[in-house]
Amino acid sequence: MAEPLVLRTAVGKHDHVKPLKDGRVRSSRVTLEFQEFDPLPKAFRTMVRGGDLDLSEMAIVTHLLAHHYGKPITGLAVPLWSRLPHTNLVCTVDSKIEGPRDLENTKVGVRAYAQTSGVWVRGILQHEYGVDLNSITWVTMEDAHLSEYDDPAIAVRNRSEMALRPLMLAGELSAIMGEREVDPAGIRSVIPNAEKAAKDWIASTGIVPINHVLTVKTALMEEHPWLAGELMELFDEARRVAEADGAAPPPPYGLEENRRSLQLAFAYSAEQQITPRVYDVDELFPSI
Repeated sequence: MAEPLVLRTAVGKHDHVKPLKDGRVRSSRVTLEFQEFDPLPKAFRTMVRGGDLDLSEMAIVTHLLAHHYGKPITGLAVPLWSRLPHTNLVCTVDSKIEGPRDLENTKVGVRAYAQTSGVWVRGILQHEYGVDLNSITWVTMEDAHLSEYDDPAIAVRNRSEMALRPLMLAGELSAIMGEREVDPAGIRSVIPNAEKAAKDWIASTGIVPINHVLTVKTALMEEHPWLAGELMELFDEARRVAEADGAAPPPPYGLEENRRSLQLAFAYSAEQQITPRVYDVDELFPSI
């Protein structure tokens, strides 16, 4: 019997992947050798810059840019993490901002312009609330994970030593977004009744905003044609085991189940000057 294929792997601390990490779900064909990254986006940068990973969780806009710049990685439509973009845009409790349109002609902070959370938030602002994105100065803290990418002119880098939230509290920014864990102290959402607005949007569109999926080195997929299917089965079984233990279910796995969400994020990315055209989902993900 052939030795299992060993994959150097990085995924987040999600309940629905714990059965893979603790060994409750295994494969005779693949061994996942887990490496921990804190914070997790360091793994994205490692993967797209040719580092020592074979399989990695990946923000979908980072994967999109990796494809645009010809990086040899392939996506698997396993949505490992999602969030409600409406709730992720916040201002101070005493801010004069009453709604999204009040952000026009102000400065808004985000970790990186091409951050997936930012793409979703800006897309919602433009299409649901009529915000002119080009009227806003987007203040960023760092570059994109792809070294080839340059931010558009409407984005400027923060040159101070202050982080996003302190900048907002000091009055330098009207709002911020993209915090992984949003501390509710001293802040409120820019969008009124943000959680209800997000759930209403999902109900009306049928789209769950996906942030992270899986990516694997393309060479491994080409060398082992069975690999994509094996990984999908592994992660799907881990999800079922986790849900049986009471974990909250992630979005369904599979390309068709997530096609509209991915395609919308790619459309938003083109509108926001991240890619020069709208890429088709099938260019980045195999049909599994």
